[in-house]
Amino acid sequence: MSTVFLIYAVCFGVGLMFTIFSAFLGHIFGGHEAPPSEIGASGHAEVGFEEADMPGISVFSPTTVASFITALGGLGMIFSSINATKSVWISAPLSILGAMAIAIGVFFLFAALFKTLQSSSESRVGQMLGQPATIISPIPANGVGEIAYVQSGSRYTAPAREEKGAAVATGQSVKIVRVVGSQFYVQPT
Repeated sequence: MSTVFLIYAVCFGVGLMFTIFSAFLGHIFGGHEAPPSEIGASGHAEVGFEEADMPGISVFSPTTVASFITALGGLGMIFSSINATKSVWISAPLSILGAMAIAIGVFFLFAALFKTLQSSSESRVGQMLGQPATIISPIPANGVGEIAYVQSGSRYTAPAREEKGAAVATGQSVKIVRVVGSQFYVQPT
């Protein structure tokens, strides 16, 4: 066994062991009960955090570094055992390029996954204007009642006032015309 192959085998083994240990030990020891004042209060040690205190992934996160080291070792072992790429001057650059490609792929995969998982079903105020709603608690003259509306497939309820202060009966269809704080202003349709 050559020294170069041994170096690749060590890289592969270290990267693989790090991945296995972080997968198991990260769930046993890390990240679940952090105080809310700390950045990344609800994530796992193996992912990293973005500016918004949400789980995310960094280019230099342990996940991408471990995938680079593991891929470097694995590709190095493969390239150093093939006659055409046996030279360290050929196998090393190929292994580094392949490992970078794999690490970049892992980064983009996890970034897309975290972006998808961080999306919310919470409604957005700008999208509610003009939306139809139904009165579920009557709105008295110059008073507050309650509406129900559907946005992005989710049903929400909210306190509501009639835009001009008129009374609106239960079951009547209305449209949302503005939102001030948590108060919705509606008009009959």
